[in-house]
Amino acid sequence: MAKRVNEIIIFVFVALFSKAIGAKPYWRTRWPIDRVSNECLTWQLAVEANNVRGWRIVPAHCLSHIEAYMTGGQYEQDVNYIVDQIESYVSELVVGEDGMDAWILDIDDTCLSNVIYYKKKKYGCEPYDPMAFKAWAMKGECPAIPGVLRLFSELVENGFKVFLITGRDEETLAPSTIANLHDQGFIGYERLFFRSPAYKGKSAVVYKSEIRKQIMEEGYRIWGNVGDQWTDLQGDCLGNRTFKLPNPMYCVP
Repeated sequence: MAKRVNEIIIFVFVALFSKAIGAKPYWRTRWPIDRVSNECLTWQLAVEANNVRGWRIVPAHCLSHIEAYMTGGQYEQDVNYIVDQIESYVSELVVGEDGMDAWILDIDDTCLSNVIYYKKKKYGCEPYDPMAFKAWAMKGECPAIPGVLRLFSELVENGFKVFLITGRDEETLAPSTIANLHDQGFIGYERLFFRSPAYKGKSAVVYKSEIRKQIMEEGYRIWGNVGDQWTDLQGDCLGNRTFKLPNPMYCVP
């Protein structure tokens, strides 16, 4: 009995002493941690969860982290996992015979990847350059994001009407974007919406909300909405479900 009491006393003493000297919990010291990588992973998680809003550039010390994420296979794995979830949801839907079942897809870094361009911009560590991006987009060389192209094809084959909504300027980028989409296999969508002069000066949320409202007023049922920006998935007439793809390189306010 005395031995048991002594063990309890020692245990309590050690616990109090550890608290007094600020000892870290066992789960924080078991594995070695790269402080910079850990900070960047925390930042990325906060961005993807929309807890950091309106950010302009990726923190400079996170360049290597974002580069590794975007090009090392994890980004592709994350996108494919989300697409798997979308496909599971789609498999539960019953397409009506009236041809009014719809899906909404964004274009930049949803259908088409801009990773090649952003490599030259240090994966978002440099400020957004509208003229440089326009020059890139006009080349029409954006590769398809494989998982989303697969999803797009399945939606079209299953009878859904797919609407593409992009923030790209209609007057300057429409021809190259249409050709780029076609060359990459995005064939058979119902309609493609660009930011026309009527929407200049309006936020992405307002612009895309008004387009979705227009689609719904035509009688379409929006079953899903897919985008890489939170502003793709906010506002009015969002549809039955929204799906956010990862993008830690830039933020569209």
